[in-house]
Amino acid sequence: MKDKRKGRPDFLLLFLTFFLVGFGLIMVFSASYTTAIMRHDFSSYYAMKQGVFAFFGLFLMFVFMLVPLDCWKKASPFLLLVTLLMLAFVLVQSRDVNGARRWVAVGGFTLQPSELAKLTVIVYLATAISRKGEQIRDFRRGLIPVVTVIGLISLLVLKQPDFGTVLILIGMAVTILLVGDAALRHLFLLGLSLISLFSYLAFSKSYRLKRINSFLSPFEDPQGSGYQLIQSLIALGHGGFTGTGIGHSIQKIFYLPEAHTDFILAVIGEELGFVGTSSLIIVFFLFIWRGFRAAFRSNNSFALMLGIGIVMMIFLQFLLNVGAVVGALPITGVPLPFISYGGSSLVLCLASTGILLNISRASYPKHQELGRNSKK
Repeated sequence: MKDKRKGRPDFLLLFLTFFLVGFGLIMVFSASYTTAIMRHDFSSYYAMKQGVFAFFGLFLMFVFMLVPLDCWKKASPFLLLVTLLMLAFVLVQSRDVNGARRWVAVGGFTLQPSELAKLTVIVYLATAISRKGEQIRDFRRGLIPVVTVIGLISLLVLKQPDFGTVLILIGMAVTILLVGDAALRHLFLLGLSLISLFSYLAFSKSYRLKRINSFLSPFEDPQGSGYQLIQSLIALGHGGFTGTGIGHSIQKIFYLPEAHTDFILAVIGEELGFVGTSSLIIVFFLFIWRGFRAAFRSNNSFALMLGIGIVMMIFLQFLLNVGAVVGALPITGVPLPFISYGGSSLVLCLASTGILLNISRASYPKHQELGRNSKK
């Protein structure tokens, strides 16, 4: 009889997750307490809300670490339907915030359906490709159906508008298709089409043009489109090598917009300096490495694609956020995973990490069994 028992999770991956969440709570408090006092008369307002989401996210992480992976295959159609309905609902019913319609209010909290869309795309693609098998190499019957579904989700997210999330969705999808053995020539043609589409989207809206201009020449409009990036660079420069110390950032005091959300890395750079920022980046790369390791050690194609998709989701968010903060990429409004204030992002990252830890558990029994046999 086949042994269906699972082994231990990757404890280093688990430790890194706890570290990132704990560090994130500290930095959210540090970056937000001035704003919290001004807006809510309560210095730990944002940190406490983030703590509630962290608790819920960790609960989901441990649950998903135990749920059999095959359950995600069965849940894929339901997850896809719920995501499409929520994305459509947010466009019709949600209120406009800074020109965007991305959030749904639920009991005093706001949820962002586009975050759920990331996990949905991963689960849907992993399920569809594992079921199609070799048929995924057929352009009409294999690739077109899945690309149509991903295109519909991306279109709904783009209408919010949320260009950064669309980039992440497309990046994850292409990676999973590559791992799923889709034909390279088909992906190449798809890539050319996407480059043309992204070029059009980048230049078709004035606010995107402003972000591109502020990325290329932020000092041409220092009080306008370039203001946020300039303040971010000032914060990083002020931090120097060792930083000013936790709690001693100057830029977070109404100079740097979104100090506790999208640009929290600038506050980290100012308070902990090059040493602290570099250490955090190393932790992220360790997380990415352990995630890829868990995925590639799996002998199950569905688990492999699921794990790769989750790791790519977190890596692309990390890349887009860090690139924007240091001025290497245009600003897209993507939060720093596990660190930035934002409940939907934190819960999604933790829940997805639970699935990744589940995959790491499945990769251990074979090695443990070999170890036991060698001792006999």
